[in-house]
Amino acid sequence: MMKTSTHKEGHAVSPAELEAQAWSWLRLLTSGDAKALDAQRFRRWVQASPAHQAAYSTVKLRWDAIEAPARELQRLKPEAAVLHKRVPGAPQWSRRAFLGAAASAAAAGGVAVVYPPLGLWPALAEWDADDQTRAGEQRTLMLAASVSVTLNTRTSVRRQMNGGETVGLDLINGEAAVDLNGAGRVFAVAAGAGNSLAESGQFEVRNLDGRVCVTCIGGSVRVEHPAGSRTLKAGQQTIYDAKALSGVGNVNLADVSAWRKGLLVFNQTRLSDVLDEINRYRPGLVLLVNDSVRNKPVSGRFVIASLDVALWQLQEVFGLNARVLPGGLLVLS
Repeated sequence: MMKTSTHKEGHAVSPAELEAQAWSWLRLLTSGDAKALDAQRFRRWVQASPAHQAAYSTVKLRWDAIEAPARELQRLKPEAAVLHKRVPGAPQWSRRAFLGAAASAAAAGGVAVVYPPLGLWPALAEWDADDQTRAGEQRTLMLAASVSVTLNTRTSVRRQMNGGETVGLDLINGEAAVDLNGAGRVFAVAAGAGNSLAESGQFEVRNLDGRVCVTCIGGSVRVEHPAGSRTLKAGQQTIYDAKALSGVGNVNLADVSAWRKGLLVFNQTRLSDVLDEINRYRPGLVLLVNDSVRNKPVSGRFVIASLDVALWQLQEVFGLNARVLPGGLLVLS
Protein backbone atom coordinates (compact mmCIF):
# COMPACT_ATOMS: atom_id res chain seq x y z
CA MET A 1 0.00 0.00 0.00
CA MET A 2 1.27 3.47 -0.91
CA LYS A 3 1.95 5.88 1.91
CA THR A 4 0.22 9.20 2.11
CA SER A 5 1.70 12.62 2.77
CA THR A 6 0.26 14.99 5.35
CA HIS A 7 -0.51 18.51 4.20
CA LYS A 8 0.58 21.28 6.55
CA GLU A 9 -3.07 21.87 7.50
CA GLY A 10 -3.29 18.23 8.56
CA HIS A 11 -5.09 16.97 5.47
CA ALA A 12 -3.75 13.63 4.21
CA VAL A 13 -2.64 13.84 0.58
CA SER A 14 -2.01 10.71 -1.47
CA PRO A 15 0.95 10.39 -3.85
CA ALA A 16 -1.49 10.56 -6.77
CA GLU A 17 -2.91 13.84 -5.49
CA LEU A 18 0.56 15.28 -4.96
CA GLU A 19 1.52 14.33 -8.50
CA ALA A 20 -1.60 16.03 -9.84
CA GLN A 21 -0.71 19.16 -7.87
CA ALA A 22 2.86 19.03 -9.22
CA TRP A 23 1.56 18.92 -12.79
CA SER A 24 -0.63 21.92 -12.05
CA TRP A 25 2.37 23.86 -10.76
CA LEU A 26 4.44 22.88 -13.80
CA ARG A 27 1.74 24.10 -16.16
CA LEU A 28 1.48 27.39 -14.27
CA LEU A 29 5.25 27.94 -14.25
CA THR A 30 5.36 27.58 -18.05
CA SER A 31 2.17 29.48 -18.81
CA GLY A 32 3.36 33.08 -18.49
CA ASP A 33 0.45 33.91 -16.17
CA ALA A 34 2.24 33.44 -12.83
CA LYS A 35 1.97 36.32 -10.35
CA ALA A 36 3.55 37.27 -7.03
CA LEU A 37 1.03 35.33 -4.99
CA ASP A 38 1.66 32.25 -7.13
CA ALA A 39 5.39 32.42 -6.38
CA GLN A 40 4.71 32.53 -2.64
CA ARG A 41 2.26 29.62 -2.88
CA PHE A 42 4.69 27.58 -4.96
CA ARG A 43 7.47 28.15 -2.43
CA ARG A 44 5.25 26.95 0.40
CA TRP A 45 3.99 23.99 -1.58
CA VAL A 46 7.34 22.60 -2.73
CA GLN A 47 8.91 23.04 0.72
CA ALA A 48 5.95 21.50 2.56
CA SER A 49 7.50 18.03 2.78
CA PRO A 50 9.98 15.66 1.11
CA ALA A 51 6.97 14.03 -0.56
CA HIS A 52 6.08 17.33 -2.24
CA GLN A 53 9.66 17.73 -3.44
CA ALA A 54 9.75 14.16 -4.74
CA ALA A 55 6.45 14.61 -6.58
CA TYR A 56 7.70 17.74 -8.31
CA SER A 57 11.01 16.08 -9.25
CA THR A 58 9.18 13.08 -10.71
CA VAL A 59 6.89 15.26 -12.79
CA LYS A 60 9.83 17.36 -13.99
CA LEU A 61 11.65 14.24 -15.19
CA ARG A 62 8.60 13.15 -17.12
CA TRP A 63 8.29 16.62 -18.63
CA ASP A 64 11.88 16.43 -19.85
CA ALA A 65 11.27 12.96 -21.29
CA ILE A 66 8.32 14.11 -23.41
CA GLU A 67 9.75 17.43 -24.55
CA ALA A 68 11.67 16.09 -27.57
CA PRO A 69 8.83 13.81 -28.74
CA ALA A 70 6.44 16.73 -28.32
CA ARG A 71 8.52 18.83 -30.66
CA GLU A 72 8.46 16.05 -33.24
CA LEU A 73 4.72 15.59 -32.79
CA GLN A 74 4.21 19.27 -33.40
CA ARG A 75 6.20 19.02 -36.62
CA LEU A 76 4.28 15.99 -37.90
CA LYS A 77 0.83 16.71 -36.44
CA PRO A 78 0.51 20.39 -35.64
CA GLU A 79 -3.15 19.99 -34.71
CA ALA A 80 -1.95 18.16 -31.58
CA ALA A 81 -0.04 21.20 -30.33
CA VAL A 82 -1.82 23.63 -28.02
CA LEU A 83 0.02 26.73 -26.88
CA HIS A 84 -0.92 29.06 -24.10
CA LYS A 85 -2.38 32.44 -25.07
CA ARG A 86 -1.65 35.35 -22.80
CA VAL A 87 -4.68 37.46 -21.95
CA PRO A 88 -4.07 41.01 -23.26
CA GLY A 89 -3.85 43.57 -20.50
CA ALA A 90 -3.67 41.01 -17.69
CA PRO A 91 -1.45 42.25 -14.83
CA GLN A 92 1.88 40.42 -14.87
CA TRP A 93 4.36 40.17 -12.06
CA SER A 94 8.01 40.73 -12.90
CA ARG A 95 9.18 37.65 -14.74
CA ARG A 96 12.64 38.02 -13.26
CA ALA A 97 11.25 38.25 -9.73
CA PHE A 98 8.87 35.32 -10.16
CA LEU A 99 11.44 33.03 -11.72
CA GLY A 100 13.96 33.99 -9.07
CA ALA A 101 11.51 33.05 -6.33
CA ALA A 102 10.51 29.85 -8.12
CA ALA A 103 14.13 28.87 -8.72
CA SER A 104 15.01 29.53 -5.09
CA ALA A 105 12.11 27.41 -3.93
CA ALA A 106 13.06 24.60 -6.27
CA ALA A 107 16.70 24.75 -5.22
CA ALA A 108 15.74 24.73 -1.55
CA GLY A 109 13.66 21.64 -2.19
CA GLY A 110 16.37 19.88 -4.15
CA VAL A 111 14.32 19.78 -7.35
CA ALA A 112 15.08 20.71 -10.93
CA VAL A 113 14.11 24.02 -12.47
CA VAL A 114 11.63 23.94 -15.35
CA TYR A 115 12.85 24.19 -18.92
CA PRO A 116 9.69 24.58 -21.01
CA PRO A 117 9.12 23.19 -24.49
CA LEU A 118 8.97 25.27 -27.69
CA GLY A 119 10.93 28.17 -26.18
CA LEU A 120 7.83 29.60 -24.55
CA TRP A 121 9.65 30.56 -21.33
CA PRO A 122 13.01 32.33 -20.92
CA ALA A 123 16.16 30.24 -20.78
CA LEU A 124 17.96 29.97 -17.45
CA ALA A 125 20.52 32.60 -18.51
CA GLU A 126 17.71 35.17 -18.90
CA TRP A 127 16.29 34.76 -15.41
CA ASP A 128 18.44 37.47 -13.87
CA ALA A 129 18.21 39.96 -16.74
CA ASP A 130 18.00 43.63 -15.75
CA ASP A 131 15.85 44.60 -18.72
CA GLN A 132 13.63 42.51 -21.01
CA THR A 133 11.16 43.05 -23.84
CA ARG A 134 8.24 40.86 -24.80
CA ALA A 135 7.08 39.76 -28.26
CA GLY A 136 6.58 42.83 -30.42
CA GLU A 137 7.86 45.23 -27.76
CA GLN A 138 10.68 47.73 -28.28
CA ARG A 139 12.12 49.86 -25.49
CA THR A 140 14.75 52.59 -25.29
CA LEU A 141 17.01 52.78 -22.23
CA MET A 142 18.81 56.02 -21.37
CA LEU A 143 21.83 54.56 -19.60
CA ALA A 144 23.74 57.83 -19.36
CA ALA A 145 23.72 61.31 -20.82
CA SER A 146 25.82 59.98 -23.68
CA VAL A 147 24.38 56.48 -24.10
CA SER A 148 20.99 55.25 -25.24
CA VAL A 149 20.17 51.65 -26.11
CA THR A 150 17.07 50.43 -27.94
CA LEU A 151 16.04 46.85 -27.23
CA ASN A 152 14.18 45.02 -29.95
CA THR A 153 11.54 42.32 -29.48
CA ARG A 154 12.22 39.40 -27.10
CA THR A 155 15.51 40.85 -25.86
CA SER A 156 17.19 40.32 -22.48
CA VAL A 157 20.18 42.27 -21.17
CA ARG A 158 22.23 42.66 -18.01
CA ARG A 159 23.89 45.95 -17.19
CA GLN A 160 27.64 46.13 -16.63
CA MET A 161 28.22 48.55 -13.76
CA ASN A 162 31.32 50.40 -12.60
CA GLY A 163 31.20 52.95 -9.82
CA GLY A 164 27.45 53.18 -10.02
CA GLU A 165 27.48 53.89 -13.77
CA THR A 166 26.47 51.63 -16.64
CA VAL A 167 29.56 51.03 -18.78
CA GLY A 168 28.25 48.20 -20.92
CA LEU A 169 25.68 45.48 -21.46
CA ASP A 170 25.55 41.73 -21.60
CA LEU A 171 23.21 40.92 -24.49
CA ILE A 172 21.85 37.59 -23.29
CA ASN A 173 19.45 37.15 -26.16
CA GLY A 174 17.81 39.30 -28.82
CA GLU A 175 18.87 42.53 -30.49
CA ALA A 176 20.09 45.91 -29.27
CA ALA A 177 20.97 49.18 -30.99
CA VAL A 178 23.51 51.40 -29.23
CA ASP A 179 23.70 55.16 -29.83
CA LEU A 180 26.73 57.02 -28.43
CA ASN A 181 27.15 60.79 -28.61
CA GLY A 182 30.93 60.79 -28.38
CA ALA A 183 31.55 61.34 -24.69
CA GLY A 184 34.97 59.71 -25.03
CA ARG A 185 34.23 56.67 -22.84
CA VAL A 186 34.23 53.15 -24.26
CA PHE A 187 30.90 51.35 -24.12
CA ALA A 188 30.97 47.56 -24.46
CA VAL A 189 28.34 45.02 -25.45
CA ALA A 190 29.17 41.40 -24.59
CA ALA A 191 27.29 38.79 -26.61
CA GLY A 192 28.20 35.13 -26.80
CA ALA A 193 31.96 34.68 -27.09
CA GLY A 194 32.70 38.24 -28.20
CA ASN A 195 32.66 41.89 -27.21
CA SER A 196 31.79 44.98 -29.26
CA LEU A 197 33.39 48.25 -28.14
CA ALA A 198 32.94 51.84 -29.28
CA GLU A 199 33.42 55.40 -27.99
CA SER A 200 31.04 57.13 -30.38
CA GLY A 201 28.69 56.44 -33.25
CA GLN A 202 26.03 53.77 -33.54
CA PHE A 203 26.10 50.00 -33.79
CA GLU A 204 23.71 47.08 -33.49
CA VAL A 205 24.26 43.65 -31.99
CA ARG A 206 21.98 40.67 -32.60
CA ASN A 207 22.39 37.47 -30.56
CA LEU A 208 20.11 34.59 -31.54
CA ASP A 209 20.69 30.88 -30.95
CA GLY A 210 24.40 31.35 -30.28
CA ARG A 211 24.99 33.29 -33.51
CA VAL A 212 25.97 36.94 -33.09
CA CYS A 213 25.85 39.62 -35.76
CA VAL A 214 27.45 43.06 -35.24
CA THR A 215 26.69 45.94 -37.60
CA CYS A 216 28.28 49.39 -37.54
CA ILE A 217 25.72 52.08 -38.34
CA GLY A 218 27.95 55.12 -37.83
CA GLY A 219 31.47 55.83 -36.58
CA SER A 220 33.40 52.66 -35.85
CA VAL A 221 33.14 49.62 -33.57
CA ARG A 222 35.76 47.07 -32.61
CA VAL A 223 34.71 43.44 -32.26
CA GLU A 224 36.94 41.24 -30.08
CA HIS A 225 36.66 37.45 -30.19
CA PRO A 226 38.93 34.55 -29.17
CA ALA A 227 39.42 33.87 -32.91
CA GLY A 228 40.57 37.43 -33.64
CA SER A 229 39.28 40.99 -33.90
CA ARG A 230 37.60 43.18 -36.49
CA THR A 231 37.17 46.94 -36.79
CA LEU A 232 33.95 47.90 -38.52
CA LYS A 233 33.11 51.18 -40.25
CA ALA A 234 29.64 52.44 -41.14
CA GLY A 235 27.84 49.96 -43.37
CA GLN A 236 30.00 47.01 -42.35
CA GLN A 237 29.10 43.84 -40.49
CA THR A 238 30.71 40.74 -39.00
CA ILE A 239 29.25 37.50 -37.63
CA TYR A 240 30.57 35.06 -35.05
CA ASP A 241 29.66 32.08 -32.92
CA ALA A 242 31.47 30.33 -30.07
CA LYS A 243 34.28 29.10 -32.33
CA ALA A 244 34.67 31.31 -35.38
CA LEU A 245 34.64 34.96 -36.46
CA SER A 246 33.76 35.92 -40.02
CA GLY A 247 35.38 38.55 -42.17
CA VAL A 248 33.95 42.02 -42.73
CA GLY A 249 31.06 42.43 -45.16
CA ASN A 250 29.12 45.38 -46.50
CA VAL A 251 25.38 45.66 -45.81
CA ASN A 252 22.41 47.88 -46.63
CA LEU A 253 21.95 49.85 -43.42
CA ALA A 254 18.38 50.84 -44.27
CA ASP A 255 17.39 47.17 -44.35
CA VAL A 256 19.39 46.13 -41.30
CA SER A 257 17.98 48.92 -39.10
CA ALA A 258 14.46 48.86 -40.53
CA TRP A 259 13.12 47.35 -37.29
CA ARG A 260 13.75 50.67 -35.55
CA LYS A 261 11.25 52.23 -37.97
CA GLY A 262 8.69 49.49 -37.46
CA LEU A 263 9.54 47.48 -40.58
CA LEU A 264 10.90 44.07 -41.50
CA VAL A 265 12.75 44.03 -44.83
CA PHE A 266 13.60 40.82 -46.68
CA ASN A 267 15.64 40.43 -49.86
CA GLN A 268 15.54 36.95 -51.42
CA THR A 269 15.21 35.43 -47.94
CA ARG A 270 14.02 31.85 -47.49
CA LEU A 271 10.35 31.63 -46.51
CA SER A 272 11.19 29.52 -43.45
CA ASP A 273 13.63 32.20 -42.26
CA VAL A 274 11.04 34.93 -42.87
CA LEU A 275 8.54 33.06 -40.70
CA ASP A 276 11.17 32.56 -37.98
CA GLU A 277 11.71 36.32 -37.93
CA ILE A 278 7.97 37.02 -37.83
CA ASN A 279 7.69 34.61 -34.89
CA ARG A 280 10.08 36.81 -32.91
CA TYR A 281 7.65 39.73 -33.12
CA ARG A 282 4.31 37.97 -32.94
CA PRO A 283 2.74 36.28 -29.88
CA GLY A 284 1.91 32.63 -30.45
CA LEU A 285 3.59 30.55 -33.17
CA VAL A 286 3.47 30.34 -36.96
CA LEU A 287 4.28 26.79 -38.05
CA LEU A 288 5.09 25.91 -41.69
CA VAL A 289 4.42 22.25 -42.54
CA ASN A 290 4.68 22.52 -46.32
CA ASP A 291 8.26 21.52 -47.14
CA SER A 292 7.84 22.29 -50.85
CA VAL A 293 7.88 26.06 -50.21
CA ARG A 294 10.24 26.18 -47.25
CA ASN A 295 13.19 27.42 -49.32
CA LYS A 296 11.24 29.72 -51.65
CA PRO A 297 12.70 33.26 -51.73
CA VAL A 298 10.81 36.20 -50.26
CA SER A 299 11.43 39.88 -50.95
CA GLY A 300 9.34 42.59 -49.39
CA ARG A 301 8.75 45.14 -46.65
CA PHE A 302 6.32 44.25 -43.86
CA VAL A 303 4.95 46.50 -41.11
CA ILE A 304 5.70 45.00 -37.69
CA ALA A 305 2.43 46.33 -36.27
CA SER A 306 0.49 44.48 -39.02
CA LEU A 307 2.17 41.10 -39.26
CA ASP A 308 -1.14 39.29 -39.70
CA VAL A 309 -1.46 41.18 -42.99
CA ALA A 310 2.05 40.03 -43.92
CA LEU A 311 1.09 36.43 -43.17
CA TRP A 312 -2.01 36.76 -45.34
CA GLN A 313 0.16 38.08 -48.19
CA LEU A 314 2.54 35.13 -47.85
CA GLN A 315 -0.36 32.70 -47.87
CA GLU A 316 -1.64 34.21 -51.12
CA VAL A 317 1.75 34.33 -52.82
CA PHE A 318 2.67 30.72 -52.03
CA GLY A 319 -0.82 29.23 -52.15
CA LEU A 320 -0.77 28.13 -48.52
CA ASN A 321 -3.70 26.98 -46.45
CA ALA A 322 -3.96 28.48 -42.98
CA ARG A 323 -5.43 26.84 -39.91
CA VAL A 324 -5.82 28.72 -36.64
CA LEU A 325 -5.54 26.58 -33.51
CA PRO A 326 -5.89 27.45 -29.81
CA GLY A 327 -3.20 29.48 -28.12
CA GLY A 328 -2.17 31.62 -31.12
CA LEU A 329 -0.90 28.66 -33.20
CA LEU A 330 -1.18 29.31 -36.94
CA VAL A 331 -0.41 26.30 -39.17
CA LEU A 332 0.51 26.96 -42.80
CA SER A 333 0.30 23.96 -45.13
